[in-house]
Amino acid sequence: MAENLNAEVCRVACIATVDQLEVICREQGVKCEELGISKHNLCDYEVEYLCDYKKKVINDGNTQIVQELYLVKWKGYPESSNTWEPRKNLKCVDLLNQFWEDLNAEMQRQKKRAAPRRLDPATVSQLIQRAKLRQTLKQWETHLNSLGTHKGHIYVRNQVDLEGPPKNFTYINDYKVGDGILLNEVSVGCECTDCLENPVEGCCAGASQHKFAYNELGQVRIRPGLPIYECNKRCRCGIDCPNRVVQRGIQYSLCIFRTDNGRGWGVKTTERIRKNTFVMEYVGEIITTEEAERRGHIYDKEGATYLFDLDYVDDEYTVDAAHSGNISHFVNHSCDPNLQVYNVFIDNLDERLPRIAFFATRGIKAGEELTFDYNMKIDPVDAESTKMDSNFSLTGLPGSPKKRMRVECKCGVPTCRKYLF
Repeated sequence: MAENLNAEVCRVACIATVDQLEVICREQGVKCEELGISKHNLCDYEVEYLCDYKKKVINDGNTQIVQELYLVKWKGYPESSNTWEPRKNLKCVDLLNQFWEDLNAEMQRQKKRAAPRRLDPATVSQLIQRAKLRQTLKQWETHLNSLGTHKGHIYVRNQVDLEGPPKNFTYINDYKVGDGILLNEVSVGCECTDCLENPVEGCCAGASQHKFAYNELGQVRIRPGLPIYECNKRCRCGIDCPNRVVQRGIQYSLCIFRTDNGRGWGVKTTERIRKNTFVMEYVGEIITTEEAERRGHIYDKEGATYLFDLDYVDDEYTVDAAHSGNISHFVNHSCDPNLQVYNVFIDNLDERLPRIAFFATRGIKAGEELTFDYNMKIDPVDAESTKMDSNFSLTGLPGSPKKRMRVECKCGVPTCRKYLF
């Protein structure tokens, strides 16, 4: 029977990783084009990270030479294979710079002016933990970007402590619908050939008796509190239509970073963001208000909440981003925020289930943290805008807000209200 097998279509999965295969090839002196191992780099070994540092004095006749040595963790090899290598053997400039950045930070923490000739075990342990953490965060960063459909890149950085990726959290790019909740998709779309310059019957916004939300640059031009009706999948226009902004996803590169003042993780932009432009959606699991009340009591005991009311017309549903969400899960509160909430409708026109979109309230500089007001209120300038409050902070609590434990605000702005709730 084996003689009848076609070797060309017979495939067996390899239980070894690519890194393990590279190690085997180098140990056995085997060149492999698929793995990028040639006669030119067969004897090259990759540094995974640097573990330790010391200075060694060598007597050369009447001269004493101080040699710098680094303990190297080799990629694909166990820690028992670590070796001390002189600086001249190491070509990993970025890893060397990173090692000294970590070591200098540790020396400052210990209130020491410079690194000693030989590091103590506690310092070495700290450096190894930080190197391993950086690897873990890099793997998480790669995972986050593999899931995204947006233009920008997500970076992950922690220069503050040894906290790794959040546990029991799944990154998603769209709403996760809870039990017993139905999203009714639109059955009609617009017939426009140019939704901005020549809208037929006001395009999608006009059909819903509302204003066209964007200008030619995709910046929102209506007041907070008014809804945004974008073109949907039934519309004649394409994805480049100026009335398709939120649905195109995040356009900026953003960084999830560890804050240094006890606020946990935060999000900052790595590039300039123009005023009134779309930044991100608040994504999570859609649940009923009753379920939100139950979860709210649990989250209160944990000292955090990720519940956001969908109360554009009725307070029936809530978005819970505690365990399923996107990058907005990590955005912190500020009493003087640079993000504003808008309710957006695209493929679902049920006014009880809007999408929550954040737009920039002003120009935001590269490196600036992104924030929104957890207790945001919309000025009731007309009957329409009174429909929308964010009520992020009060979700899940029956009765008076006074029943909630007061949480100190750490946003640090001059106009800080001192407490989140």
